[in-house]
Amino acid sequence: MNEEKKRHIAIVSSTRADWGLLSPVAKALQGNADVKVSIIATNMHLDASRGMTINEIRADGFEPIAQVAMGYKSDGEVDTAEAMGVHLSDMAKVLGEICPDILLLLGDRFEMLAVASAATMLHIPIAHISGGEITMGAIDDNIRHAISKLSSLHFATTEKHRSRLIAMGEQPENVANTGALGVWNMTHAEMLDRDELERSLGFSFDKRTILVTYHPATNDKVAPAERFGALLEALDRHKDCKVIITYPNNDPNSAEIIAMIEIYAQRRGEEVLAVPSLGALRYRSALQYVSAVVGNSSSGVVEVPSAGVPVVNIGIRQQGRTVSQAVIHCSDDADSIDEAITQALSEEVKFRAKTTPNPYQQEGTVDMIVDRLVNCDITQLLPKKFYDI
Repeated sequence: MNEEKKRHIAIVSSTRADWGLLSPVAKALQGNADVKVSIIATNMHLDASRGMTINEIRADGFEPIAQVAMGYKSDGEVDTAEAMGVHLSDMAKVLGEICPDILLLLGDRFEMLAVASAATMLHIPIAHISGGEITMGAIDDNIRHAISKLSSLHFATTEKHRSRLIAMGEQPENVANTGALGVWNMTHAEMLDRDELERSLGFSFDKRTILVTYHPATNDKVAPAERFGALLEALDRHKDCKVIITYPNNDPNSAEIIAMIEIYAQRRGEEVLAVPSLGALRYRSALQYVSAVVGNSSSGVVEVPSAGVPVVNIGIRQQGRTVSQAVIHCSDDADSIDEAITQALSEEVKFRAKTTPNPYQQEGTVDMIVDRLVNCDITQLLPKKFYDI
C-alpha cells in the first residue's frame, strides 16, 4: 500500500515501564500492511542515570522518529512544572511535523499531559490506555483524568474503569474494556531462564529474594525519603532474604531516594542489587524467581498478581486502585511493612497468590487495542461530544 494511504499511528513512550506495555501493540501495528507506526521517545528513555532505555525500544526493532528530552533543572515541583511547559512546546513541533492520524498514549505521567495538550491544539485524535483508574495517593490521578478528557478513544483495563470513563462523559462506543497490557505480557511475552537472568544481572537467586520498586507518593505530606527509610528498616529485619531494588521514576523528590538506594546496597553488599532499570524482559523474568514484590508501583498491583507472586503495597500511592486478593496493603511505618512482608512470605499467602484471579486479566488484549486503532472511523473522534448518562 502507498505510504500516504496508510493509517499513521504515533506512539509516545517516556519510561521503561510504559514501553514494556506498549511494545506488543507497536509490534502488532508494525506487522499490519495498512499501518505506518512512528515511535517518539522522551523523558527517562533519554536519561543515562535511568538506564538510557531508548535502547530497549531499538532492541524491539524500532528506531524512534524523534527524541524529545525534558530539560530538568532539578526534581523539584516548580522545575518539573516548568519542564512540562517546555515539553509541550517541543512535542507540538514534533507532532506538527509528522501529523499522525492517531496518537496513542498510556497512563498518567506529567509529561504525557503535556503531549496530550499539544495534540489537542493540533487536532490530533488521542487514544488513551488505562483511563478511569483511581490512585488517590499521587497527583497522577488528576493527570490521568485530564488526559482521558483530552482523548477520544479509550482502552480501559477493567469494566469498572470503563464505566467511570462513560460517567465522565466519554462516548460508550469509544470506550473498550481490553484488560491490562502488563497482564497480557505475563502470559504471552518471552522470558529469560534463571541462568540467563542471573548472568544479565550479575546476581544470584540462591536465597529467597524480594523485588522492591518504590516511587514518591506525590500527594503525601510526609517527605518521600522518610517513607523510604522506613521501608529500608523493614527490609533489614529480613536478612534471610536477598533484595533487588530498582530506581524510582523521575517524579519530584526522587533523587534522594536513589541516593538512599545506593547507600543501602553498598552497606549490604552482594545481598542487595540496586539497578536503575530492569527493563520489561528482566522484570517479567525476575517474577519467576522472587518470593515477593514490595513497594508502591502500579505494576505490583496490576501485573504481578498474574505471575502468582505475593505483593506488599505500601502507603497511599495506589489507594483506590482495583486490586486482587494477592495484594497485601500496609501503612508506611517500618513495623507495618515488616509485618506485611512476613505475611507475604508465608505459605498461606503464597498459595493465595497462585490461585487468586487477577481482575485486570482478559484474553486478546493486544488484538482488541490494535483492531480499534486500525479500524475505527477517525472522522467520528473529533470534535468530541459529551455523553450524558
